[in-house]
Amino acid sequence: MDIDSVCIFGGCGFVGRSVAEAAATAGLRVRVVTRHPPRARALLVLPTLEVMAGDPNDAAALPRLLDNMDAAVNLVGILNEGGGATFRSAHVELPRKIAEACRAAGVRHLLHMSALGASRDGPSEYQRSKAAGEEAARAAGVPCTIFRPSVIFGEHDSFLNMLATLTRLFPVIALAAANARFQPVWVEDVARAMVASLGDHRTVGETYALCGPAVYTLAGLVRAVGDMTGHRRAIVALPEALASLQAAILERLPGKMITRDNLLSMKVDNVCAGPFPAVFGFEPARLEAVAPRYLAHGTLRDRYDKYRHCAGR
Repeated sequence: MDIDSVCIFGGCGFVGRSVAEAAATAGLRVRVVTRHPPRARALLVLPTLEVMAGDPNDAAALPRLLDNMDAAVNLVGILNEGGGATFRSAHVELPRKIAEACRAAGVRHLLHMSALGASRDGPSEYQRSKAAGEEAARAAGVPCTIFRPSVIFGEHDSFLNMLATLTRLFPVIALAAANARFQPVWVEDVARAMVASLGDHRTVGETYALCGPAVYTLAGLVRAVGDMTGHRRAIVALPEALASLQAAILERLPGKMITRDNLLSMKVDNVCAGPFPAVFGFEPARLEAVAPRYLAHGTLRDRYDKYRHCAGR
């Protein structure tokens, strides 16, 4: 199917910025919907991109937001509840509203961002809501492609950057779920796969797990980040009871570094059962080839590099 334009919900977020840039680079007319237009300021340099103010939760506003769009991408998601947002409202009700509006507007392809581990029977509310959201996205009858990435890393990620901050601040890391397994995937590879799927009839109706080439335990990721930043730290793996207590305390603090629901999610390995989908025609990048470029920020060597750049050397 021919796709010339795409409307992105969640386009101002970490993944959304990469998807918007990849879509614009591919020559598509891109519309980013946001309730807060100033957040999209950095995207305005993209020549084929427009920012439209609107609330995707408002079903009455969706026809205007989707007007004259060939495709839509839903990237809206939350890791923790709060600020009026619940897993059900963000992961189930919103996908249903968007999918139904896409059908009414004649949108020909809907891409929906889910998560690896999404399951009706998952141990966490996050995982169960993601599975229900997939069902809601499909139920409207719009040609739909679903993506289930493992943890996503990139320059502005909230995961590896958080680990880097911890290794800088603390000589010993008390780590919950130290043996939980992940297969991190680069945000640019996620964006590239999503944009490549637009209009490709082979991807309609499919669900794609997206993972990088290597599996790490959480403790292994902390060690890797410590090596990249020059702050390798001792790790104390917390037993389950202490891990739950730590999460119960931290989820009450600003930023919610970890919650008990996050801890439940980590009971299920966040790894792919097979290789990166061949339909997209490329191999994903290694974490070690990308992460040091941004995790080194704040190190002495990185500051010298910045000084040299500013001096033109």
